[in-house]
Amino acid sequence: MEQSANLYKASEPKVNTEVGKLRFLPAAVFVVCVFGLAVWFLFSPKQDYSSSEKRYLQQFPDASFSDIASGKFGSEFETYFADQFPARNMWVGFNSYYSLAQGNNGANGVYNGRDGYLINVPVSKDNNFLKNISAITDFKQNLGDTPLTVMLAPSTGYICADKLPLVHDAYEDDLLMNLAIKELGSSGIPLVDLRGAFREAYAQGTQLYYRTDHHWTTAGAYLAYTKLCETYDKAPVDREKLTTEIYPDFYGTTYSKSGFWMTKPDEVEVWSNPGNGDNIKVTITEGTDVKEYNTLYFYNHLDEDDKYPVFLDGNHALTTIENSSADRGTIVVVKDSFSHSLAPFLAENYRKVILVDMRYYKQSVSEIVKNEEAEQVLVLYGIDNLSTDTDLVWVS
Repeated sequence: MEQSANLYKASEPKVNTEVGKLRFLPAAVFVVCVFGLAVWFLFSPKQDYSSSEKRYLQQFPDASFSDIASGKFGSEFETYFADQFPARNMWVGFNSYYSLAQGNNGANGVYNGRDGYLINVPVSKDNNFLKNISAITDFKQNLGDTPLTVMLAPSTGYICADKLPLVHDAYEDDLLMNLAIKELGSSGIPLVDLRGAFREAYAQGTQLYYRTDHHWTTAGAYLAYTKLCETYDKAPVDREKLTTEIYPDFYGTTYSKSGFWMTKPDEVEVWSNPGNGDNIKVTITEGTDVKEYNTLYFYNHLDEDDKYPVFLDGNHALTTIENSSADRGTIVVVKDSFSHSLAPFLAENYRKVILVDMRYYKQSVSEIVKNEEAEQVLVLYGIDNLSTDTDLVWVS
């Protein structure tokens, strides 16, 4: 018994020594991981653009003394590190799906809805909607006798309510639309109310909004166009005259924001009038840079994940469509990107359609209206965009 006890005592320090060594294992693993990630970050290739997130990534910042002293270098380097982190897309996706697994209904301001719908959450109630409505009424005073009409695209979450997750915030489209009708009406400005027509068409199975993007589909844009023609007492182009081209693998803005990379892609449809032939001329103006094209559709964008710029090449300060075969008349559209898929239809009714994007155009719009002797002015925005826009206040 005494010999056994001595043997036990002799072996005890050895066990304690092994346990002591194991205590440092987590720290050693942590150091190796940090060092390994640092090496991975240093030697991994840096990217200029993220096709998944649809944005340019931060590059290594300027390390000037003034930038370091002001803290600008540190802030930009932090963004650079986050943007260029190895396997960034994987980590972004992991974070989004981990958030979903924890019981959240989405990630990064996007709901993960039913049937593959990724839908922007409602805009904050503290927004610029009334300020922008006021800017429109002020703008009307500069137009003289030229009539002004407003059309607002309802939000996806409002129309496609059955696609939302069970728990979600309320969409304020009814409140905002009714408020706009009242405020604009008091200044004699009609608002084309799309709510009823959109709800009816959606109930009948028409896909009015993309599943992975916040814009309306070509079918949604065409429906809005027909309602606008009713207001203007014009005959819309017959749907039967338009050919349909379908392009798969469209990943839009809500997809890029959400990080839900396993979502199935959309299709984008181009409805074109073959009867236009060589009658179309599109002029895109950015400052002093002016380019002319003979097409409404820029098919080079179909090679990209975000195919929505196939319509009029996306966002530009000033885009002019001329259709020599159309009726006489000019319409000026103060717009956001919802207009891009609708404007080709307007070109069926107007010889000239002038699109003005206040994010990039900083001159007088009323001067365009006057110089072009426009017969109509349209303000066309998505209702969410009108709520958050900070540039429309400069329209004059």
